[in-house]
Amino acid sequence: MGVMGRHFVDVFEKDQWFNLRLVPFILIWAAFGIVFSIWLFITLFVPNPRKPLPSEKQFTTVDKAGDTTDPEPLPCWYDDIQRKYVKARREDAKREKIELEKEIDPAELFITLVVPAFNEEDRLSGMLEEAVNFLETEYGAASRADQNTEGLDTLVEKPTSTQTEDSTTTTTTTPRQRKSKATANGAAIAKTPDAQSQSQSQSQLRGWEILLIDDGSTDDTLLTAQTFARRHILPTHPRRASGPWTHRSPQGVSIPPGSIRMVSLTENRGKGGAVTHGMRHARGQYVLFADADGASKFSDLSKLLSACRRAEDDAGRAVAVGSRAHLVGSDAVVKRSKLRNFLMHGFHLLLRFMTPPATAKIADTQCGFKLFSRPSLPYIVPHMHMEGWIFDVEMLMLAEFSGIPVVEVPVGWREVVGSKLNVVRDSIGMAWGLAILRLCWSTGIYRR
Repeated sequence: MGVMGRHFVDVFEKDQWFNLRLVPFILIWAAFGIVFSIWLFITLFVPNPRKPLPSEKQFTTVDKAGDTTDPEPLPCWYDDIQRKYVKARREDAKREKIELEKEIDPAELFITLVVPAFNEEDRLSGMLEEAVNFLETEYGAASRADQNTEGLDTLVEKPTSTQTEDSTTTTTTTPRQRKSKATANGAAIAKTPDAQSQSQSQSQLRGWEILLIDDGSTDDTLLTAQTFARRHILPTHPRRASGPWTHRSPQGVSIPPGSIRMVSLTENRGKGGAVTHGMRHARGQYVLFADADGASKFSDLSKLLSACRRAEDDAGRAVAVGSRAHLVGSDAVVKRSKLRNFLMHGFHLLLRFMTPPATAKIADTQCGFKLFSRPSLPYIVPHMHMEGWIFDVEMLMLAEFSGIPVVEVPVGWREVVGSKLNVVRDSIGMAWGLAILRLCWSTGIYRR
C-alpha cells in the first residue's frame, strides 16, 4: 500500500518547482490558522459581559410600613445614553463618531453607595450600620441646616493634613482647583463659568441611597438587608448595632423609607459585574462603591469627597481612590502570611509593567473604596469588560484613557474575618486578567 495522498505528489513528480508551488497553499493555511487561533482565544478567554436580565433591572425596598415592596423599574442613565446613541445613528448614519458622554441624566440626590454582596449575611449588617449613620448624619435630607453647614466646613474647607500631604493626582491632566462655599445642603458651588449652571443645580442636592447588589447569593443576604432597613425605619429611636469600626449604642439613626434599594442578580457575575451593574443605575452626584465587609473606615468618605472635589476638571470629572498603601508597614499587613505578602508585592510589580503610566503609579488599585463624580461615569462604566477581582484596574485604565483626574487618598482599613478571597487561586486569576486587559486594550480587541 502506498502512502495516503501519494497520488497527489506523483502527479508533480518531475516538477522541479513543486516546493515553490506549495508556498501559496502553506501561506493560506497559516493565515487561516492564525485567524482561527485569534477567534478561539477571544471566544474562550476574553470576557464578554452578559446583558442584564429584565428581572435584574428592578429593585425592591422597604416602605414606611416595614413591608417589602413589589419589584419596581430601576432608573438607568446608561440605557438613556444608549437610546440617544441609536437615535443619533439613525438620523446621521454617515457620522463616524458620536460622543454622548456629556448627556448623562442629572443627579437626583447627593450620593449613591453601591454595595456588591455575595453570601454576606454575617458581615453586612455591621457595614450598613456604619454607612447609614454617616450618610444620614452628613447628607440626609432631614438634617438640620446648621449641622449641614458645619459638616461641610469640616469636609471641604478644612481638609486634614493627611489629605493634603498624601493625596496625589495620578493622571497627566491638570485638575481644576475648585473653590467652594458652604450651603445649607452640603453641596459646593463651582466658580468656573462653564460649570455654573450645573453647580447651581447641584447646590440643591441632598439625600443618599444605597444600592445593594445581591450577586446571586445562596444565603439570607437579602433578608439581612430587609431586616436592617425595618429596624431603622419603624422605630422612632432605633438602636445602633456594632460594626467593624464602631460599638453598639442605644442611639442610632432613622432612615427614610426606600433609601436602601435591593437588586438581585439571577446568576453570580463577580464583584466587578455587580459593581458595574449598580453604577449604571446610580442616581447620585457622587457614586461610591464599598465592600460589604466594612473593612474600610466609612467615615473616611469625607476625605475621598474632599479630594475628589479638589481634583475635578472643568467638566466635573474626577475619581478618588481609597488607598491602604500607608499601612504596608503596620500590623494589619505584617501579620499576614508570608505567601500573601509575597503575592501582593508580585501583583504590584506586574501592575507597573502591564498598565499605562498613570495607572501604574497608583500604589493600591484593589482597595474596595472608590468615589466617582457623576460626569466621569459615562467615560468608564459603559466600557467595562472585567467582572472579576481585576475590574478595579480596568476602571482606572479607562479613567486614564479619558484624561480623568485620579487622586489616591489614604483611608483606614482593617482585616475582617470571613473573606472569600482564595489567595493563590485568585492571585493567579488576577494576573491572568491583567494580561488579558493589557493584550485586549493594546491590540484593539477592546475599544471605547
